[in-house]
Amino acid sequence: MIHFIGAGPGDPELITVKAMNILKKADAVLYTGSLVPKEVLSWCKKDALVVDSQSMKYPEIFEFLSKHKDKIVARVHTGDPSIYSTIAKQIEYLKEQNIKYSVIPGITAAFGAAASLAIEYTIPGVSQTIILTRVEGKTPNPEKLENILACKNSSLAFYLSILLLNKLKKKALKLGYSPDTPCWVVEKATWKEEKIYKGTIFDIQNKVSHIKGVALILFGEYLNQKETEESHLYVKPLIKELGKNKC
Repeated sequence: MIHFIGAGPGDPELITVKAMNILKKADAVLYTGSLVPKEVLSWCKKDALVVDSQSMKYPEIFEFLSKHKDKIVARVHTGDPSIYSTIAKQIEYLKEQNIKYSVIPGITAAFGAAASLAIEYTIPGVSQTIILTRVEGKTPNPEKLENILACKNSSLAFYLSILLLNKLKKKALKLGYSPDTPCWVVEKATWKEEKIYKGTIFDIQNKVSHIKGVALILFGEYLNQKETEESHLYVKPLIKELGKNKC
């Protein structure tokens, strides 16, 4: 049985209890290189086979999964397996080979960063939509950046895009975003080395130009965290007294 596990964004304590229990009994563990905290691997059995997949290509990964299919295998990905993890390709292979699998969710970087910043993505009157995406670079993005940025009343979080920040800036300004629109960068969200940089789409690049590794870009008015209308869930309704004459 192959178990795809989301190890969370960085803090080893953010892994789920279910995922931790799988790691404790796994016979073979295949984890995603430097993105998975080493503390997570401390839960593995002493005699477990633990292999780094960082330098592996698909054929090598498939070979590993197939070789150990009759054992308990933990395929550990960073964050949540449903976001930028390539599990679709791996599951396609497992289906073809009739190998059983399961997926255990984890916390993605966008939610880890939100917790570190103590922010909400869904602000009444400002944004009720979250867009998790990336700026197109070497890896194509079927959704054009213009279309993504056209959703000005959405909360935008850009993965894998820190080296393309200038492209985001130019496109946003061209589409009429104010230079003062908040743009924040969270480097290594929830890790011990986490760093937070706050600025605007106009000046943030100067503050984060040194970052070459893992970082998340948050962009939009939602970062001001100010409601423009009150939530109907928590506002006391106005009670109108009808049919009463006042003297």
